[in-house]
Amino acid sequence: MLDKLFAPSSVAVVGASENPGKLGNQVLANLISSGFQGALYPVNPKADEILGLKAYASVSDIPGDLDAIVVVIPNKFVADVLEESGKKGVKAAIIITAGFREAGPEGVALEQELVRIAERHGIRIVGPNCLGVIDTHTPMNASFAAGTPEKGTIAFMSQSGALCTAILDHALAEHIGFSQFVSLGNKADVDDVALLEVWGDDPDTNVIIAYVEGITDGSKFIETARATAAKKPILAVKSGRTASGSKAVSSHTGSLAGSDAAYDAAFLQSGVLRAESVQELFDWSTAFAYQPLIKGNRVAIVTNAGGPGVMATDALEKQGLVLATLQPETEKRLAEVLPAAANIHNPVDVLGDARADRYAAAMDVVIADPGVDGVIVIVTPQTSTDIEGTAEALVKESVKSDKPLLGCWMGAKEASRGTEILAKNKVPNYPFPERAVGALGAMLRYHTWKQQPSVEIETYDVDKKAVADLLAQVRAEGRTAIGDAEAQTILKAYGFTTPKSDVAPTPDEAVALGKEIGYPVVAKIASPDILHKSDVGGIIVGVSSADEMREAFDTLIARAKEHQPDATIWGVQVQEMVSNAREIIIGMNRDPQFGPLVMFGLGGIYVEVLKDVTFRVAPMSRLQANEMVSAIRSFKLLTGVRGQAASDLDAVVDAILRISQLVTDFPEIAELDINPLLVREQGQGAVAVDMRLILS
Repeated sequence: MLDKLFAPSSVAVVGASENPGKLGNQVLANLISSGFQGALYPVNPKADEILGLKAYASVSDIPGDLDAIVVVIPNKFVADVLEESGKKGVKAAIIITAGFREAGPEGVALEQELVRIAERHGIRIVGPNCLGVIDTHTPMNASFAAGTPEKGTIAFMSQSGALCTAILDHALAEHIGFSQFVSLGNKADVDDVALLEVWGDDPDTNVIIAYVEGITDGSKFIETARATAAKKPILAVKSGRTASGSKAVSSHTGSLAGSDAAYDAAFLQSGVLRAESVQELFDWSTAFAYQPLIKGNRVAIVTNAGGPGVMATDALEKQGLVLATLQPETEKRLAEVLPAAANIHNPVDVLGDARADRYAAAMDVVIADPGVDGVIVIVTPQTSTDIEGTAEALVKESVKSDKPLLGCWMGAKEASRGTEILAKNKVPNYPFPERAVGALGAMLRYHTWKQQPSVEIETYDVDKKAVADLLAQVRAEGRTAIGDAEAQTILKAYGFTTPKSDVAPTPDEAVALGKEIGYPVVAKIASPDILHKSDVGGIIVGVSSADEMREAFDTLIARAKEHQPDATIWGVQVQEMVSNAREIIIGMNRDPQFGPLVMFGLGGIYVEVLKDVTFRVAPMSRLQANEMVSAIRSFKLLTGVRGQAASDLDAVVDAILRISQLVTDFPEIAELDINPLLVREQGQGAVAVDMRLILS
């Protein structure tokens, strides 16, 4: 646990200074002004007193017990101070000092030394290279931020200290309260996972928000985030959406799976809601923090202007929400409290001359409708508009409602008189309807995720030994690539249906295989060095006779030698033709943070041109595999359109889960593609025609 970090009884500021321009002065001043009730000890060998507190030459000189230190001294002295603090019994260190891992090899070595010292003494470290830590409930501001935020229920973590300062300034202006505020810096010790574990059980925290630049242990993050999200919402912004993908691009999966796809998949599977911007992060966080969770997708809109009501209505569908159909009794009551010219249907238009009492009456009626799950109240500043009174009315309704109510006071100058009231009373408000709708959409996604059953990883009875033996043989031969002919062994071992197939070293044997399998057949070059057969003209489809087979054999060998003269050639693979089936692709690329990232999509042009694919991190549950299939844009093609038969979706999901198990069982598999997996009509299964696999 991190009790000594967030709620210490005593804190020493190592590097405290009398100079207001120094960080050591600013940190100490923040600790004092935040109302910290414990003992404070400035540490500076050149001072007798700092900010009215007795100064000490070293940590060792401090009398009695010491729980935590804040370090703001040059990097080369930090390790010695940490060692000294460990001997003193300190259990928490906030290292603001920079010049560690972010500064190059020498800094890396210094940071590693800090970790070794901390582990030896049982010290938990935040940082180095961080802004500091704030806990408004202790209270304690152990940072050099300009100001202490209001007490609240939002816990925030960030790897960027500069972003922390900007967010704090925004929060102060908007009266957004925090429970805890942590700048992680280099994450030498305390990281995202550690904070999620603590905040998941923190009674003062209702919402967790994060700015993420990178995650070290992806598997642990998914596990911890999933457990925490079951208790309270986690909202995150991940920077670097355009980061380059994997360097291994010998497969479709490798070329399509960038780091951002892995984060999307990991967040989705763990219940983390990913915001597109910091603005969106705070739009959502205030809704979660201050309002009841929406229980359905039906939204009512109360407005004094038709246009904004239409804007809100248009935005609903994109968020999975719908315009609620008001019950006849509701519309009857609205007709009684509103002027005849008002619109009593949803969106409810109370007209431009509406005062606070009319808004209040309409809100009261709409909220009571059992067919309404959430309400957005839109106010545009018109000559008759009671900006402040209407805000106060919304505050009163919000206090007594068990449904989320969001304000949308449009405008800046006039509207500000109302938005200030809403902010101080913790009622979420948005300047435009789309942002209010976006917040409700995030709440709905979280509610939906919470309704899902617990994750149960399915496994199959497979022949792991057959795969292990093949991989060992490939390694022994100094190879890392496995082509279709060998891959058939792996597919069969993991329960895939494969076409009748074998490798013929000679034309005569190829003819015999063609006869045994039954013409027409497919002929492919068989070589461990040629993975992309189509690139060298290494596939001939529809070979229908012995003569055609001899010709195909000679042609394939000649093409292979022409394009890759040094390639080892085993002969020609003769394979059963599979017809009346739809092409799909299943792949895997091993992400550095999260491990095996499984891909699914339709084959052919859908993957080549449209890149219509989805990703999930293995291992996964059947529910997650089903979601993976239904999430592609062209999913309806699999369900049957324009008279076409539906594809066997159960077989597709089964194939995804078998690949998920394979790549989990064998972490040495760096990437693979089954391309294509031919899926027959519903109930008729699927056939894995071709697989390419790369070992790490």
